[in-house]
Amino acid sequence: MRILSFNANGLRSAASKGFFEWFNTQDIDVLCVQETKAQEHQLTDAAFRPAGYHAWFKDAQKKGYSGVAIYSRRAPDDIRTALGWAPFDDEGRYIEARFGNLSVVSFYIPSGSSGAERQGFKEAVMAWLKPILDGWLASGREYVLCGDWNIVRARNDIRNWTGNQKNSGCLPHERAWLSGLMADACHDGLIVPPAHGWKDAFRVAKPDVVEYSWWSQRGGARANNVGWRIDYQIATPGIAAGIRSAEIFPEPKFSDHAPLLVEYAE
Repeated sequence: MRILSFNANGLRSAASKGFFEWFNTQDIDVLCVQETKAQEHQLTDAAFRPAGYHAWFKDAQKKGYSGVAIYSRRAPDDIRTALGWAPFDDEGRYIEARFGNLSVVSFYIPSGSSGAERQGFKEAVMAWLKPILDGWLASGREYVLCGDWNIVRARNDIRNWTGNQKNSGCLPHERAWLSGLMADACHDGLIVPPAHGWKDAFRVAKPDVVEYSWWSQRGGARANNVGWRIDYQIATPGIAAGIRSAEIFPEPKFSDHAPLLVEYAE
């Protein structure tokens, strides 16, 4: 089973750059998109509906903002688009497809880089999500949580480690929150990892590799590979045990983010 996660930074923009043509060459079972930046009625053209796939969307109430989607070859048993807190749900940041005992989620965690107000909202989301994630982990279901979490975990997830210690996405308490979910050693020493926890799929496949999934659009960051790894597939231990490979695709360029592909055993 091949799952692709991609922050499109505007699905119409990514499509115009050839994303769906590339996607059709990758043999993907489930695609999770973040930042569609569109309403579903704006995405009815065949260009946004690749042959052989079902598509579901959760739009933000604010037009041209946020939004998530899931494309899948197999029709799911259920689609969920709300977690019960309007400030989060109304921004179009969660959609879940259920296939038997497997849930695939497209998540878009808020950025706090625009200022104190949005950083405060991001931290409120983090606190609110933690018991939800704990409940999913303990539920007996298998989950793959795909998306842009807007947080790095450790030094090898960001090019400019020292210079970003006071910037949103690399703040110590953010890193501690994210790594505190994970039962692995791929953190920066701020936490003791739980004995039973989620798995960072990329790090299961590539524990020590330095690769990035997002680059600022300023200052030639992408050309110089001054990047951040903030796009994840976070999996429950059962399905994570079957991870075969993980790959980030910095080329071709469809967005300021790169697609992340993980292959799982069936």
